[in-house]
Amino acid sequence: MGTIAEEILSNHVGKKVRAGEIVVAPVDYMMSQDGTTPLTIKAFHDMGGQKVQDPSKYAIVIDHNVPSPLEGVSNLHKQMREFAHKQGVKIYDVGEGVCHTLLPESGKVLPGMIVIGADSHTTTYGALNVFSTGVGSTDMAAALISGKMWFKVPQSIKLVYQGRLQKGVYAKDVALHMVSTLTANGATYKALEIYGTVIDDLSIEGRMTISNLAVETGAKAGLIHVDQKTIDYLKDKSPSPYKAVYATMDAVYDRVIVEDLSKMGPQIACPPDVDNVVAVEKVAGLKVDQVFIGTCTNGRYEDLEVAANILSGKHVSDHVRFIVAPASKETYIRALTSGIIEKLVKAGATLLSPSCGPCVGTCNGVPSDGEVVLSTANRNFKGRMGNTKAEIYLASPATAAYSALKGCIADPREVL
Repeated sequence: MGTIAEEILSNHVGKKVRAGEIVVAPVDYMMSQDGTTPLTIKAFHDMGGQKVQDPSKYAIVIDHNVPSPLEGVSNLHKQMREFAHKQGVKIYDVGEGVCHTLLPESGKVLPGMIVIGADSHTTTYGALNVFSTGVGSTDMAAALISGKMWFKVPQSIKLVYQGRLQKGVYAKDVALHMVSTLTANGATYKALEIYGTVIDDLSIEGRMTISNLAVETGAKAGLIHVDQKTIDYLKDKSPSPYKAVYATMDAVYDRVIVEDLSKMGPQIACPPDVDNVVAVEKVAGLKVDQVFIGTCTNGRYEDLEVAANILSGKHVSDHVRFIVAPASKETYIRALTSGIIEKLVKAGATLLSPSCGPCVGTCNGVPSDGEVVLSTANRNFKGRMGNTKAEIYLASPATAAYSALKGCIADPREVL
């Protein structure tokens, strides 16, 4: 008997383990980005590390500061490139895209795996039935040397979202509702298992949005089962075999939450917390100064497509700065080929290199004092986008695009 998390960890340690146990398990893949890799490299050397245990199981991604805005950042990027070359590990350099989009696209993460990343939103890969979680740079360095990681086997919370979403309501709205229900600390060190007809109907990209925001509840992982959509998504991405992992019928959960989301409308996370969520009607009409579509949460192809369909043949409000950052080069090229980029640019979008973009406020799109930003990112903490005196609201790409058009927070159901 076991939850998905218990079953995956049991498979890796070679015996049945249950919630609460401490285990040391081999890791199938590891990743760090430019905000965490320099610290990882330092810890690696401080621990006496000479060689990454298995270079094929580690990737370095430059995505947070792209292109580099500062001399100091450029020197850190150089250090990362030199370490990658010396160790023979994969490096995704400037312009390749966001780590949590690149790894699934390149077939590096597969069902049943244990994956760690020196980035909190590593939970994203749970959409592919992966026990994936964020770790600190020191833990990452230890895993690079040993190939293993210690875990406390988490208890699991089962979420079942039934019904059918209204037109104009998307995965991001479900994810924000999930965070609101559980609260920012309501699932600390728990694994989420997410089911229901709402999840079944979502694309894999949509499911990644759900798993991405699992960490905003404090969760260790956000796991979704394998179905035909998962199989089809992975078919051309990796020749490696994998084995889907399911919870057993007698799995024990910390709690089970069942909801019908058929009547739920678009959701908005208000500053300064991701779990401060209200229905769009509560804040409709609030003037926005900047709208941002992108990040590891909502910068994928279908996100850009939804926005482009709303904006096609129109132009955003004169007082709105509209910024778009595709989540990967592959996404960018596909959107170029299909005409989506043209629609967005004609509508007034400023296109950034595939990257995290303004999400972390490191190199572009920093708002000014008192400005209101509507973003498709995953966090709206004070100062998140580089200015502690700006206010960040979170929404789906549909809500963001329609709000850019209207010049204020608006309900996309009006046009969809």
